[in-house]
Amino acid sequence: MVTKKKSTGVKGPKGRATAANRANPKTAQSATYREPGLMKRLAAGAVVCAEGYLFELERRGYLQAGAFVPTVLEEHPEVVEQLHMDFARAGSDVTQALTYYVHREKLRVIGREKDLEAMNQVALKIAKKVARKTRTLFAGDICNTNIYDPNDSKALKQVARIFEEQVGWAADAGVDYIVAETFSWGQEALMALDAIKKHSKVPAVVTFSMHRELVTREGWSAAETCRRLEAAGADVVGLNCHRGPRTMLPLLKEIRAAVRCDVAGLPVPYRTTEEQPSFMSLTDPCCGDRRAFPVGLDPFVVTRDEIFDFGREAYAMGIKYLGVCCGAGPQHIRALAESLGRRPESSKYSVDMSKHAFFGTDQKIKTVQTEYQSRL
Repeated sequence: MVTKKKSTGVKGPKGRATAANRANPKTAQSATYREPGLMKRLAAGAVVCAEGYLFELERRGYLQAGAFVPTVLEEHPEVVEQLHMDFARAGSDVTQALTYYVHREKLRVIGREKDLEAMNQVALKIAKKVARKTRTLFAGDICNTNIYDPNDSKALKQVARIFEEQVGWAADAGVDYIVAETFSWGQEALMALDAIKKHSKVPAVVTFSMHRELVTREGWSAAETCRRLEAAGADVVGLNCHRGPRTMLPLLKEIRAAVRCDVAGLPVPYRTTEEQPSFMSLTDPCCGDRRAFPVGLDPFVVTRDEIFDFGREAYAMGIKYLGVCCGAGPQHIRALAESLGRRPESSKYSVDMSKHAFFGTDQKIKTVQTEYQSRL
């Protein structure tokens, strides 16, 4: 647990002072925060942030759906590093440490609480390595604890401890900013922001999730939640996860009109509807209306064109911190980057049907093939 001492400020694991609170005169200069780029980049245009690590790793066979704890960090760290690289090459401006669900409560559920610090350190080390190699921003990450209860003082203390620990490790690793995300309770999001403000000196991006209802679990609208977060000092506020592009955009429009700070929009890449506005609420008519979450969502995946359209529309309304959350693959991030007029490294592999055997328009394509097109 992170503790406080007057002489050295907030202490991290093994007695190390966090980078944000070192009081030693010899390190005072290095402890002073200098803008590494997030706010300057947002002032100049959009920032693309790839998320969706858990679902992509599950698809690749390195993570178990259910608890969704990324034990792959210790079992196959090279896979995590490669995924970071894939997202960077696809156009992500950010390499976000895979510390989502690497907190005390989630590890307790799977009996791995003893690995808490080690897994956080591995995630931060991998992300920092890739960020420096690709010249992307290096972001820390904290998230919903699943134990927040406004009427349980013991739970609230545990939530605060979880945030303090992970913020301390992220700050000590030298992150450029910290993401706090996927909260169902506005008050839990505020607690996460408070931890970032107290135990680091980097910008805070705070996003929350809207389920079926148009309010958080305590009854706040999306706009009101963002106003509260902005007033509490968040640098970027907005929504992530749960809602697809179609059901998130209207809420983003309301948020953009309600706050002055930068706004974030990171939908899931699924076709959610007004009747089933979150990916957890989707049911599949082909399977007896069975709930599709988490591994039956394939029929609902949006196309790359839909992500492209989302990026254009969101940016046009002033949403500048853009990404795709659970379910995203590098192809979605590339489509999002291209919607902003960018050509990331992997764009050289973007679709070009001009040389396709049947649908091609290149003069080298045999007419015996193209003439057969209508019969395919």
